[in-house]
Amino acid sequence: MPTKLIMPLLGEAVTDATVTKWLKSVGDKVEEYEAVLEVNTDKVDTEIPCPISGVVLAELAKEGEVVKVGALLGWIGRPGEPIPEVGATEQPNEVPLPVISLAHPTIAPSAHPAPPNELGFISPVVAKIAAEQNVDLSRVQGTGMGGRITKRDMEKYLEDRKSIPASPIPTNVSSSDGNFTILPQTPMRKAIAEHMVMSEHTAPHVSTVMEVDMSRVIAHRNSNKEIFSSEGVNLTFTTYFVSASVSALKAYPLVNSSWSEEGVRIFNAINIGMATALGEEGLIVPVIKNADNLSLLGIARFVTDLSGRARAYKLQPGEVRGGTFTITNHGVTGSLFATPIINQPQCAILGVGIIQKRPIVISDPNIGDVLAIRPMMYLSLTFDHRIIDGAIADYFLAKIVDSLQNWA
Repeated sequence: MPTKLIMPLLGEAVTDATVTKWLKSVGDKVEEYEAVLEVNTDKVDTEIPCPISGVVLAELAKEGEVVKVGALLGWIGRPGEPIPEVGATEQPNEVPLPVISLAHPTIAPSAHPAPPNELGFISPVVAKIAAEQNVDLSRVQGTGMGGRITKRDMEKYLEDRKSIPASPIPTNVSSSDGNFTILPQTPMRKAIAEHMVMSEHTAPHVSTVMEVDMSRVIAHRNSNKEIFSSEGVNLTFTTYFVSASVSALKAYPLVNSSWSEEGVRIFNAINIGMATALGEEGLIVPVIKNADNLSLLGIARFVTDLSGRARAYKLQPGEVRGGTFTITNHGVTGSLFATPIINQPQCAILGVGIIQKRPIVISDPNIGDVLAIRPMMYLSLTFDHRIIDGAIADYFLAKIVDSLQNWA
């Protein structure tokens, strides 16, 4: 009897996913726990493992199709085995739903992980690319299930190996009539677009901007970088932004909330999302859960871990959910200040600009006003005016400024 390939539970509150790619075709042999297809949810790619060893008898879910948890994706069985007919009233989730483990740090750990000195399963596509491009696979970091090297890993390795910058226009475009080209929409780009449009339609956006002298933060960071590095942690400025935001959210809990028709929901936990750019593919927002319970070192550990795995496409669906406040550091690309869109259903987002040395006037009680050069930075807070008024927004942002400017 063939075995159903069911859309598994990928995490709490995950109800559906988009099929992005079938890794196996009908008739292909597949081993138990080997990845059969990729799905995308919350901009996170996850591989769906095969429940048994056999061959792919049918692929019922099409690439680009949104499928619900418990949906029938396909059939796995012996070669030539007939596929049962599924009645219109049959509920695929009547059978126990498979669950992909979301235990840190892997997406879906294989029951048969590859030994440390072995490469594990190498797909024909990966093997072909390695042969054609003369790639030593032991040098390629695998991001697939159980550390499996995927086609995307190979493409990233080859891109990093190039000595010249990549073309600003991706090659996977379809030509039009010659007047323009069309860049096909990816599931991630569609998800970003839908979320941003929904946010603008949902909440009245208002922004306020302040500046902060980063002298003390820079001095503290310079004094502690090596100490944190000895712990395997990169002490970035984002760590300080998260810590300062936690202090402000404790002082003004109304900002740690979301709108509902029943009333404003003020969250007990402080879960800080940090927007992480993925180049032309878009961005993703991993969440530091319960950031209010973490020390500066603890925050730095999460920032290092989550941002690294975000860029390696190793985040789990649950790690991009549940945020109550978001920080976006647009200054890394040279931007002075911006008015970012709120990450719904949150009610505010902090924008962080570039740190630049510039002259400012400092009032000294002994000698009066003096001109000094300081590392200054603009902070912007975009907020939901249904929940927060201008005064509260300014008090909140001023608290962040005070925390950073007077860092001890």
